[in-house]
Amino acid sequence: MDHSYTAVISQKVVDSQATALPKLTRRDVWLPAVQPKKATAVIGMRRAGKTSFLWQLMAERHAAGTPREGLLYFSFEDERLAGLRLQDLEQLVETYYRLNPEWRDQRRASFFLDEVQLIPGWEGFARRLLDSENIELFLSGSSARMLSREVATSMRGRALEAVVSPFSFREALRHAGHEPAKSTQRLTKAERSQLDHHLLSYLTVGGFAEAQGLGIRDHQALMRNYVDVVLLRDVIERHNLTQPQVLRWMVQQLLGNAAGAFSINKFHADLKSRGVPVGKDTLHDMLANLEDAFLLCSVGIATSSPRQRQVNPRKVYPVDTGLMGMFALSGKANTGHALETVVLHSLQAAGADVAYVRSPTGYEVDFYARHPGGQELLVQVCADISQPDTLAREVRALQEAAPLWPQAQCQLVALHVPSQIAVPDGITLCPATDWLLGMGGER
Repeated sequence: MDHSYTAVISQKVVDSQATALPKLTRRDVWLPAVQPKKATAVIGMRRAGKTSFLWQLMAERHAAGTPREGLLYFSFEDERLAGLRLQDLEQLVETYYRLNPEWRDQRRASFFLDEVQLIPGWEGFARRLLDSENIELFLSGSSARMLSREVATSMRGRALEAVVSPFSFREALRHAGHEPAKSTQRLTKAERSQLDHHLLSYLTVGGFAEAQGLGIRDHQALMRNYVDVVLLRDVIERHNLTQPQVLRWMVQQLLGNAAGAFSINKFHADLKSRGVPVGKDTLHDMLANLEDAFLLCSVGIATSSPRQRQVNPRKVYPVDTGLMGMFALSGKANTGHALETVVLHSLQAAGADVAYVRSPTGYEVDFYARHPGGQELLVQVCADISQPDTLAREVRALQEAAPLWPQAQCQLVALHVPSQIAVPDGITLCPATDWLLGMGGER
């Protein structure tokens, strides 16, 4: 063991346990039930709030009665620990129990290890820690491996995932001090108007904590930096890509046409026509890498046929609506597509498996969602249904899809719902604010 790290590790442990637990915006992240001898890997895109969530978990345990000395947060992102080796990690454990001897084997402590992936071979240390000590273990980090679901594989089945995404609409309201304290059904007209205004702002700004309250220019610079860092560190460097320009063209296409269909075959044909030599398999890998880095996600068609899933394009959505405007040709996000993106993320946060539906006559329903409890939804999203032809089109899509999924509840989610609008029986018309805050979009 390199004793040159002893003083640094000891001081960091002492300082960590003496640090007051910060007051942060509470996140509504789903956390898997604690299982013996398993760690929880907190994963998600860079800057989504993983470290803040670790501190939230510490605060929750402290509020539930765990003394402060039973909670240890330790970040390995410290230049004084440069060169730390796997065998040196034992010093962290021994230092903690030397300072808190009554916790060893007798009481269950909680360790929150941030940026632990900086230590080569950390997985073996984590597994041994779970086997040899009476602890609850949380792991997180900002490198490509700790962002992705590969962490579960590297832990050999010893880690469960908790995915942290940018703020949901409710979380963004909470962060700004505007979260309604009562049901949306009890809001006054003035309160509802304010809520609608906040939703329009959220669809443009998105949910990254650092983006809240920024001016347009600063917001665009921040979003561009987020994308650049993900592409460079989590895709290009991680996978040793030799055609980074192709990747950037793909990202521009995907984020510039957010909520739209994307076909690898068509994109490949376009590149070929421009004289760009790249294989389809490489493009498939690039798309998978972007999803693995949580920059975006794709949704397939709802079908039981593997062939249909393969031949039909996937719809692609960014991790956050704040990323949409800087790639759109108009320079601003399409409101309807942004709302569709937020609805998708809300369904996914609730644990639903999501796909899109195409009826035999070609009408499309944005989402078919099956929740863990078995509830099924057909959800159509539209920014403005005030025009009769628009309303008729959205309703017909749901009516044609309903026989294909007879157990599903049909919902039409709209940003603006005129008071005189009526829909046929079997379809629930939901104002977007109501849906996102309670009717369909919350866990």
